[in-house]
Amino acid sequence: MLDLGYVRDHLDVIRKMTENRGVSLDLDAFQSIDTERRRLITEAEQLKAHRNRVSEDIGRRKKAGEDISAISAEMKQTSQQIKQFDERIAELDERLREFLLTVPNLPHSSVPIGRDSSDNVEVRRWGQPPKFDLTPRPHWEVAEAAGILDLERAARIAGSRFALYCGLGARLERALANFFLDVHTREHGYTEFLPPFIVSTESLTAVGQLPKFAADMFHLEATDWWMTPTAEVELTNLYRGETLDADLLPLRVCAWTACFRSEAGAAGRDTRGIVRQHQFQKVEMYKFTLPDQSYAEHESLVRDAEDLLQRLGLHHRVVLLSTGDMGFASAKTYDIEVWLPSTNGFMEISSCSNCESFQARRAGIRFRPKTGGRADYVHTLNGSGLAVGRTWVALVENYQQPDGSILIPEVLRPYMGVERIPALGTK
Repeated sequence: MLDLGYVRDHLDVIRKMTENRGVSLDLDAFQSIDTERRRLITEAEQLKAHRNRVSEDIGRRKKAGEDISAISAEMKQTSQQIKQFDERIAELDERLREFLLTVPNLPHSSVPIGRDSSDNVEVRRWGQPPKFDLTPRPHWEVAEAAGILDLERAARIAGSRFALYCGLGARLERALANFFLDVHTREHGYTEFLPPFIVSTESLTAVGQLPKFAADMFHLEATDWWMTPTAEVELTNLYRGETLDADLLPLRVCAWTACFRSEAGAAGRDTRGIVRQHQFQKVEMYKFTLPDQSYAEHESLVRDAEDLLQRLGLHHRVVLLSTGDMGFASAKTYDIEVWLPSTNGFMEISSCSNCESFQARRAGIRFRPKTGGRADYVHTLNGSGLAVGRTWVALVENYQQPDGSILIPEVLRPYMGVERIPALGTK
């Protein structure tokens, strides 16, 4: 959430931001509401000051034995008028809050201006696409032939866009999650949490998922609960409403969770396989930092995610998102995209964002400066480290063998207990 005073004083900046992001905001309505609210506050304060002065006069007159019935009747009317003003001001406060909750974050000056993903800028690449002595097959064909994925039974259980991992396929999913968590906690400096997978409306509002993205999530009927769309929600809310000691920052935390998304706007996209699912597993990295630390920490967040892909030997690239392709809460986002042989192209596997103080203001997360003085908002950063299911997909495709088996990268073998996943009917 942006500061009300900043929006009021920088409407030209906000208007330009909405153009660059391709969003629509009724800034004229905002101005009208804000102007009326400020006028009413001024009038209410004047009436309250008048009531205080008259109240003192009433006290003196009562002591002197004077008749105060007329002036008391006038004050009763004044108090009623003040009450009406206060009620109207409270109503306008809520309307302004609702408006501010719909305003996206301001992009950092280094973010390229663009309309959509076609205006994203590639920053770097690592590795090379694998060379095959066969025509690479898509992951669902390779996995079903190896008996490690059963989409038909998954659909029988829950419908479309769900996966059923089988045998070594299930072990591979678990191995990846454990590998990610071990590297992050033992080498990258993160503290692991295992949070609830059900979150409240307040938690989703604090992180910026509500009210804008309600249609993209699963709501538990007749409750205040939702299935979490990402562990970013839980990790943001670890310190909601708290003031942190500056000496503790940056705080680096991570969590493995299942994630649940309705994919309401994904009709016709990635309908085959398990790239776009209603339920998937992900390891999330998250940081709480001082404002002057956040962009250096953002770069290291991206490197932490890249490190995992490099250890797995997966060709990938880093892309800086344009204003038109960025997430609602982000000030700057890098996407990491992994190579998929079956498509001869890249697939997003991690999105790493610096939200600056946008989420912290919504969630009320501050820090107290070391030199003393007024508490300020922390900066928050988040990134997938990594999406487990999509990494599973990338491994199956990039390490498929001519005999139908799937080679296991060396770093995963201690977790898997095997060097390869054989094709069905072979050993």
